[in-house]
Amino acid sequence: MTDIDVRGSATWNLVEEHFRRLHGPVLGRPHKLLEPSCSADGSRIAVTGLVYDELAGLPRQSCFLVDGTDLHPLTGSSGSSRQPCFSPGGATVAFLSDRAEAGRFQLYLLREDQLGEAEATPAVPGTVEYCSWSPDGTRVLLGVAGLGADLAGGQGSGTTYKPKEELPDWHPHVEVGATEEAWRSLWVHDLAAGATTRLSPEGLNAWEAVWSGPDAVLAVTSPAPDESAWYTAVLSRVGLDGTVTERAGSDVHFGWPAASPSGERLAVVEAVCSDRWVVAGDLLVGSGDAALARVDAGGVDVTATQWIDADRLGFVGVRGLETVAAVYDAVSGKTTELWSSTDTSCGMRYPEAAWTADGRVVIVEEGYARPQQVVVLGEDRVELAALSHAGADYQLSIGGRAETVTWSAPDGLPLEGILCVPDGEGPFPLVVNIHGGPVWGFRNLWSMLYAWTPLLVSQGYAVLNPNPRGSSGRGQDFARLVFGEMGGDDTADFTSAVDALVERGIADPARLGVIGGSYGGYMSSWLVTQDQRWAAAVPFAPVTNWYSQHFTSNIPFFDALFLDGNPEVPGDKFHTRSPVAHASKVRTPCLNVAGALDRCTPPTQAREFHQALLEHGVESRLAIYPGEGHGVRAFPAVIDFCTRVVDWFQKHMPAGRG
Repeated sequence: MTDIDVRGSATWNLVEEHFRRLHGPVLGRPHKLLEPSCSADGSRIAVTGLVYDELAGLPRQSCFLVDGTDLHPLTGSSGSSRQPCFSPGGATVAFLSDRAEAGRFQLYLLREDQLGEAEATPAVPGTVEYCSWSPDGTRVLLGVAGLGADLAGGQGSGTTYKPKEELPDWHPHVEVGATEEAWRSLWVHDLAAGATTRLSPEGLNAWEAVWSGPDAVLAVTSPAPDESAWYTAVLSRVGLDGTVTERAGSDVHFGWPAASPSGERLAVVEAVCSDRWVVAGDLLVGSGDAALARVDAGGVDVTATQWIDADRLGFVGVRGLETVAAVYDAVSGKTTELWSSTDTSCGMRYPEAAWTADGRVVIVEEGYARPQQVVVLGEDRVELAALSHAGADYQLSIGGRAETVTWSAPDGLPLEGILCVPDGEGPFPLVVNIHGGPVWGFRNLWSMLYAWTPLLVSQGYAVLNPNPRGSSGRGQDFARLVFGEMGGDDTADFTSAVDALVERGIADPARLGVIGGSYGGYMSSWLVTQDQRWAAAVPFAPVTNWYSQHFTSNIPFFDALFLDGNPEVPGDKFHTRSPVAHASKVRTPCLNVAGALDRCTPPTQAREFHQALLEHGVESRLAIYPGEGHGVRAFPAVIDFCTRVVDWFQKHMPAGRG
């Protein structure tokens, strides 16, 4: 075994067996559920499941109907299907599938009284990202991305599906700025006419949209299609005649628009954001043409919304480490909480839910110690299909336990996180796992969303998942603390957490490591330049040079915003907060990881830090995965990555297990 090829090594075999025991019992069946949907009366519930048929590539997506404690495929055929959506009457399910052409999703309809397979609707020129039924159930709104549109970082970066070009091998890759394929547009399928027509005009990029009454849609829009343009998007009303009216603007960001069936009442989430689709913030509500007003959501950073009827708005979100489901009454102005928990949560990046007409909420609940289960919350709690199987039992047996920890930063700011620890007594070797964003946050979820967390715990490591300043769930003032300050006060948020765990006898001060991707990759690189206590580091999808990042990333607006600086100014934070500028201070061995297809944090960022470390005599490895984007997601690359992670920490801060 060499550092180059780790296949067949003892650690590779251990990691491969780990994933086979975890996923093997459910090959061909869902191992993860998301996108819950329900009919208005709650009698029909559907979810999207992620399915491995073998441990190769990415999982396919498939729609499932929830039948009591069982899950049944909504539809057959090949390819992936996702985002099941019930018509207002509940008799028809709309969903998206790429069965006609792999990677290119189109709208399909399945009627309850219809025999045979779902019917395809006329194809649109692009790939459909989401759909929404009109209030009267006669039309379906489609959000369509061009075949060269950027994907958000949370989606893996890169672009949407793009067919192979018939060009010779020697032909250059040519970029000319935004092309026709880069835009996102809105289309409407009319069920009676069987026709699908474009709604949004040329020159309008629609990031997300929902129906707003029978004759308009409410959309988050921008005049340009590039990923950076999302950061200045506005809330717009788009009439069925194509007229566009700006409804609201913001000095931060919008997400999760919603409108009552008549279109009279509107809602949207306004938030400090670092990534598209990762929106958690204040709830704004308005009626008619009146200005939108901030409402009391009970201290919750809202992450999903749905008008239940003309006056009631259902929402879910995060409050500290809690996940909360609630209903806001626009007439009384009161918010009623239905459920909250720190032991469990729901959703992937953020909580998501579906609501019935009588105010019940459908979620996919999970926790570090609880496999996923579909649950209906109302006056009574109804537990439905659960992902309980031998693979889940295996993870529960090796993943240790998760507990809430709190500490104070040097400036007195109270902070919190989730600590995953193995059985036995400490002190343990500690790996600090830093989330992306920076405006995101850890919640109590299965495996803490990262495959390596229970794997490292099984090898004897404690894993701290901290929520530093800027994280979600503490309100917008807390989120703003990282604006213009990445690599500033947030640095001590992590070191003070380590100090606290060392003082409590949980962490061994001689065996401290750090790992993280995106913002977590930046901080993993940055921390080793600021403090030599770290025994090992694994920055992946990192930013290590803000100057070159600005001119090579597809989101240059992000770094200008979060550094509050100018790359052309010598001595600016673009330079002083770049890890490569401080490489001479590093003594920590670093495993630098990137995806070759990453457009958010290009792989050159990992390479720059790797070469800077080598120049200063620091042990460094560089692993660039040719088929990966923003993160490592596909098998067997996941096995390779986790093998290298375990090897790196075992080499430089051994846990004594294996």
